[in-house]
Amino acid sequence: MSRVLVAALVALIVSIVVGPRFIDFLRRNEFGQHIREDDLAHHSAKQGTPTMGGLLILFAATVGFLPVTHFRLQSLTVLFATLACGAIGFLDDFIKLTHRRSLGLRGRWKMLLLAGVTVVVAIVARHLQLSTDVYLPIANVSVPLSWAWYPFLFLIIAGASNGTNLADGVDGLAAGTGIIALFTFLAMMVVSYVRSSPHPAERNLTKLDLAIIGAALIGGMVGFLWYNAFPAEVIMGDTGSMALGGALATFSIMTKTEVLLLFIGGIFVIEALSVIIQVASFKYLGRRVFLIAPIHHHFEMKAWSETKIMVRFWIVGGILCAAGFALFYRYYFSQG
Repeated sequence: MSRVLVAALVALIVSIVVGPRFIDFLRRNEFGQHIREDDLAHHSAKQGTPTMGGLLILFAATVGFLPVTHFRLQSLTVLFATLACGAIGFLDDFIKLTHRRSLGLRGRWKMLLLAGVTVVVAIVARHLQLSTDVYLPIANVSVPLSWAWYPFLFLIIAGASNGTNLADGVDGLAAGTGIIALFTFLAMMVVSYVRSSPHPAERNLTKLDLAIIGAALIGGMVGFLWYNAFPAEVIMGDTGSMALGGALATFSIMTKTEVLLLFIGGIFVIEALSVIIQVASFKYLGRRVFLIAPIHHHFEMKAWSETKIMVRFWIVGGILCAAGFALFYRYYFSQG
């Protein structure tokens, strides 16, 4: 268990120590956020804020994880998906910066690259002989998807990556809710590891290794949040938000808790649903449900401060994650 703490502390220290120099590097090279003209008026103050802060998270987490991992395939797959989705986000950010516009990588290319990440995760899942059934807690039934489970993996990875991306619009929002979500997976893996055997030498090291990668990501994100809290000195950008989504999605896949991601990533689900509802309502009914979407911008339009939105979303995210953990403890242990 000491490896979990070491991973978190190393990643935290690295992100905090490297942070100022990294932010200064971004400023000197004018790697700043581009704000659309149709964005909220007060967001113009964010113009030029250093972006691609997700690189700091990924570097710190990798440095914290690799020296203490047991190199289990499941945890390495989480790391791969995190870095791969982060690379897609980096490409998106880089195009925005080089073209000095708010629109980066085209959606179809982003989906194609995410499909590539899914293929690798699916190959690993096949190698590990993970069940293609999806367990539904409360109903206590498993739904057999057979080969349809693999397209379902794409839905999870693409949905999580885009949901976290949508949430990255208020200082500290995506980072804070992401930390809470990752901590939930960490707690689930720690409990599973401890409960796997009464004898420490016989415990499931795969669960421990997943806890280690979770701890490393948390440490890196907490250090990043130190500089991302309002008013942000650096923004995670698509590099960080998509990496976070990839991590959460692959955690749920490797631990066979796909349905629980609806709770653990509940804030990101709400953000995505608000956009879907807004687009569908305007297209078919000719009116908007929200003042603006995603939903955190709706509350900004209602004159909520960024800090109030951030904290309240953290609270809601914490409640949803607590529900997810409770369902895990109640139903998934009994599944063996």
